Amino acid sequence: MSSAVKLVRSTRLTQAVDYAYAAVVDAPARSLWLAGACPLDEDGRTVAVGDYEAQAHQVMRNLMTVLEDAGAGLTDIARTTVYVASSDQADLVKVWNVYREYLGEHDAPSTLLGVTVLGYSDQLVEVEAVAVLP
Repeated sequence: MSSAVKLVRSTRLTQAVDYAYAAVVDAPARSLWLAGACPLDEDGRTVAVGDYEAQAHQVMRNLMTVLEDAGAGLTDIARTTVYVASSDQADLVKVWNVYREYLGEHDAPSTLLGVTVLGYSDQLVEVEAVAVLP
């Protein structure tokens, strides 16, 4: 499937980042704004309490499910925000590595944030996204 999203990698900024600096979408296109994907199972329970990586895997599986339900895939993502409930940069890196594993070469622009708390009990990770469909 061809994507309407074209990633921009600036040669005038550091190449020491593993994400594109911007995404370009030519109009007209259909936008998909996703709620934050959470580490919840089908019964609404938070999975893998205390495990950043396992929660990140559940979040990405849930994100992929919503994308598929809307007729999209990971390569249609134009931008994400990754939230990690931690002030320890090592925890953020653990989550980022799982996130990047799923995105592969589609290194969409993203912001990675350490936050104090997330909405569900025992929740450590959340990823929100904007996707564009051709």
